[in-house]
Amino acid sequence: MSDAATAETAVHPPSPGFLAGVAGRLSAESRVVEGEPLARKTTLGVGGRARFYAEPATREDLCLLLRQAEKCGIRVYLLGRGSNVIVPDEGVDGLVLRLQHAGWRGIEAGEDGRIWAGAGVRLRKLCGEACRQGLGGLEFLEGIPGTVGGALRMNAGAMGGWFFDLVEEVHLMTLGGEEKKCPKETLRYDYRICHDLMDTIAMGVYVRAPSRETASAIKRRLAAYQEKRAESQPRESSAGCIFKNPEGGHAGKIIDELGLKGKRVGAAEVSAVHGNFLINRGGARAADVIELVRALQEEIRRRRGIELHPEVLLFGRDWRDVL
Repeated sequence: MSDAATAETAVHPPSPGFLAGVAGRLSAESRVVEGEPLARKTTLGVGGRARFYAEPATREDLCLLLRQAEKCGIRVYLLGRGSNVIVPDEGVDGLVLRLQHAGWRGIEAGEDGRIWAGAGVRLRKLCGEACRQGLGGLEFLEGIPGTVGGALRMNAGAMGGWFFDLVEEVHLMTLGGEEKKCPKETLRYDYRICHDLMDTIAMGVYVRAPSRETASAIKRRLAAYQEKRAESQPRESSAGCIFKNPEGGHAGKIIDELGLKGKRVGAAEVSAVHGNFLINRGGARAADVIELVRALQEEIRRRRGIELHPEVLLFGRDWRDVL
């Protein structure tokens, strides 16, 4: 992964009130710092620093950080494994939280076909645990390079499946530090978004497998999905699919048909393998990626009359401010 975007960017003004408010009150396992570089924490490898960055070890620590941020008027952003996000070169003016500690990576399968997974569990691990338990229907998650928390927020999907197809109950924390248990039917979700998790923190989820099968049958499907991904997705650093699919179509196919594969701005390039992936050739900056997204939008709008909208998040910003 490129290290280019770890270059120094604008320094955010200090806010000693926030750090002073949590000093000595967090558990020893938690971490909170100023000016943490974010590029290496993303799959695309671009972007600047976080004004504040924290890895809470417990729910109590998470609650404390959220309440102190609210008290100090600091915006909160949640970063998972760093896929499906682009961090701007100027960084993120707020508190970036990452549920990295082992306490957020618990996973437990019940005899009733339900699985509890903490927000920090990688989707590949969730898929693997389901396979070991003979629980089928989660195989589409295997190749998504994210965590359960990110999958909930984005309603991640692949191979025709959506994460919310599996969800039974989400456990979350509000930005004010209140814990809630939300059955699936109380949550508003759609294609590539769960609206109720845009301003709350998912801590974990109960999912239910659609079927019981032999591990060998599940492994065969996993192998087929892995082979398909290897053939259709680039290996270079990327953020995953850049655009949402338009109604009745596929963004990657449109980009391919218009001969836009290989189009490049700086070291950001449209993948030759899959048109809906932008890759970092080494040395890319977030500005290159954003300019390439803009150029693709304009070209597709001009030649096809189709308006493509980004699927990937512009971390800490709104795409409408830059496109």
